[in-house]
Amino acid sequence: MSRLTRTIIITGSSSGIGLDVAKAFLNQGGNLVINGRDPGKLAAAAEELDTPDRVAPVAGSIGDRETRAALVRTALERFGRVDVLINNAGTFAPKAFLEVTEAELDSFLDGNLRGTYLTTQAVVRQLRRQGGGGAIINIGTVLIDHAIGKLAASAPLVSKGGVHALTHSLAAELAPDGIRVNMVAPGIIRTPLHGQSDVDAFGEVALLNRVGEAREIAEAVLYLTDADFVTGHILPVDGGFVTGRA
Repeated sequence: MSRLTRTIIITGSSSGIGLDVAKAFLNQGGNLVINGRDPGKLAAAAEELDTPDRVAPVAGSIGDRETRAALVRTALERFGRVDVLINNAGTFAPKAFLEVTEAELDSFLDGNLRGTYLTTQAVVRQLRRQGGGGAIINIGTVLIDHAIGKLAASAPLVSKGGVHALTHSLAAELAPDGIRVNMVAPGIIRTPLHGQSDVDAFGEVALLNRVGEAREIAEAVLYLTDADFVTGHILPVDGGFVTGRA
């Protein structure tokens, strides 16, 4: 499928990493279905992308069945097909293990894992209807394998760990359909997710002694989308955090 004609669904793309991924695909000539829970923020993102003929917003949580259906339906109505899914939507909030409530755990599992799982089901059904082929890129985190003692986040990490497992499992199951499934695992990245906290203070955990930028995650997503002989791969983009310490 030519870069100029492919259609990409990007969940959680109203800000941060998702919005930078959207910009990168738009620069390649792709058609985009963007998504976010906040209709106002999503509308602002669509305005920033400033290409209404190639950008279709779908507001809502991927935890909701109607949102998932609308993502695929909108892609077909606006652009005629689906070629790529970027599972970026998710939440992350540090909290000590013993302070996490059952409701909070359910929220992470529902949004980060269940929503990703079921959104991927909806897209894979359409990819098979089209005859197979396509790429799925999940966004995970290197904290699954390399935790930080001062960043207690067991609840979101349990849910993201499930997405890591899903990446490997689907890569094997969907290979006969020509559907490649990979993951980008960011380190500490400068995004609105960190709010007013001093994100640069975490730079020292990486060999490169800095935090990453959202555009650097977008570059990795583009690579995995186009890497035709790569599937089941989890690509750390973390400034060397996985490799060692400065």
